Amino acid sequence: MKAVVFYENGEVDKLKYADMEKPKISPYEVLVKVKACALNHLDIWVRQGLGIEIPMPHISGSDIVGEIAEVGMEVKNFRTGDKVLIAPGVRCRKCVYCITNRDSMCSSFKIIGFQVQGGYAEYAKAHVDNIIPISNKYSFEEWAAIPLVSLTAWHMLITQGQLKPGENVLIHAAGSGIGSAAIQIAHLSGARVITTARGNEKLEKAKQLGADEVIDYSKEDYAERIRSLTNNKGADLIFEHIGPDTWEKNLQCLTKGGRMVVCGATSGPKVTMEIRFLFMKQHSIIGCYMGSKKELLDVLNLVELGKLKPVVDSVFPLNDASSAQQRILNRENFGKIVLKV
Repeated sequence: MKAVVFYENGEVDKLKYADMEKPKISPYEVLVKVKACALNHLDIWVRQGLGIEIPMPHISGSDIVGEIAEVGMEVKNFRTGDKVLIAPGVRCRKCVYCITNRDSMCSSFKIIGFQVQGGYAEYAKAHVDNIIPISNKYSFEEWAAIPLVSLTAWHMLITQGQLKPGENVLIHAAGSGIGSAAIQIAHLSGARVITTARGNEKLEKAKQLGADEVIDYSKEDYAERIRSLTNNKGADLIFEHIGPDTWEKNLQCLTKGGRMVVCGATSGPKVTMEIRFLFMKQHSIIGCYMGSKKELLDVLNLVELGKLKPVVDSVFPLNDASSAQQRILNRENFGKIVLKV
């Protein structure tokens, strides 16, 4: 089969369009003919190197949709030709965390496209536990735009952040895949959504998704604007996935007793902070790592009902994955970039 792989960590030029062996499945696995696979910033981090052992040569891609090509002999509920989505989180299904729907706490938890081979390929395999049927309501490319970012945003805002109606929530980077998902989820929850982006076009699109207030971070100090918008109270919840570029200002505009949920570090992995303000203002900083299959099913149900919608920025052919990743790096996208296979 054809796939986009890298043989060593490095820049975008390490991605190669190559022939790879078609995956072989076990009795409890399903082989999917990939139709579309969305990109995530995770793909870039993994390619650049996270210091974590991954299978090499490596195939990235966590958001995989397509049609079943083959089922293992013990798979009973799916058949060849079914349209499906592959849940990106691989769990043991037996430990206390998996049983209580806290999958990403499982000691053996892995993410497809990270510790497991992903979907930048013509075929991908997964345990039947990861196979979820999808309808004809959306295209393959639209379905691919949903899983990882919407699941993570839901886990951050609803499960971990406990976002309540009427609260002020700050969501960074409206144009990112996770930002565009978070705006919709926060709006659906009844919160007052404040978001940052660069340029009028992205700000206008953010409003269309449900943002109540928009801030051009290239022209305004967002911390000052937050204080102005909240009568100096500050944000109740901050949706953080940037890192050192926003960390200090976030804490400056977080209300007393406020929460900051954190899932990423696109501007770098290390920050410094004033510990005394942390306890004096009684802030909570909450780490988030994707989410559970149950949460994903809840999100997919809302997508099916039309209450959450996929946001597709652009579609690239599989053999041009390097250009697709470069578009993320250039911050040119609004929503998800998808590979069509």
